[in-house]
Amino acid sequence: MPAATLQPPELLTMFAVPFGMSRYPAHEQLNPRLKQVIFDLEAQGATNPRPLTPRNATLFESHFNFFRVEHEAVRELKAFCWNQLLSVVGRLNGYDATTVQRLQIFNDCWFHVTRPGGFFGVHNHPNASWSGVYCVDPGQGDARKPENGLLTFVNPTTPSAMHMDAGVANIRLPFGHYAPRFRLEPGQLIIFPSWVLHHVTPFEGEGERITVAFNCWFNLPDAPASS
Repeated sequence: MPAATLQPPELLTMFAVPFGMSRYPAHEQLNPRLKQVIFDLEAQGATNPRPLTPRNATLFESHFNFFRVEHEAVRELKAFCWNQLLSVVGRLNGYDATTVQRLQIFNDCWFHVTRPGGFFGVHNHPNASWSGVYCVDPGQGDARKPENGLLTFVNPTTPSAMHMDAGVANIRLPFGHYAPRFRLEPGQLIIFPSWVLHHVTPFEGEGERITVAFNCWFNLPDAPASS
């Protein structure tokens, strides 16, 4: 068959990892109130009693019940995060609005206050299905060190780099082995599957890099019998 009559093969995205990206419109009003709550809790020593992931002394990790703190700023953030999370879960699972409303959310939630030199090692979040990170304050990063304070996700297709040649070296996302890295902005929320490995590079600069993170797992009760 002449080459001119051949059609190129169809490209399929056979494996993919969904991420949710959004930004809270009222973050300029919310985040200063969140910072005050966070600094108050840090001063009280409300720390994680059983840290597992590698980190250093310039990173403070709170207890895991931040979304249970009785404060209007915390309730406001939780409402935004749950709204965005349920939107992602509903769309990906094909749930209608009634089913989404029936979902029961269980969660752990905590905050990080990272000062210069602070980092967080590679990890994922067992016993959860979805996780999220909200940026309260990215800090004033040192412009001379552009790699600092980046939320970095380990691409699950990294093994594809075991052999590099001109046939694969420049493949773009979503097919390439590139590791997505984010310099978070105030009010930014990233939602991702809890199994995805990630880490935060050392923060270098002034001020504090402050984030709120959460893990969630769900239950869908049986629908009540119709009368």
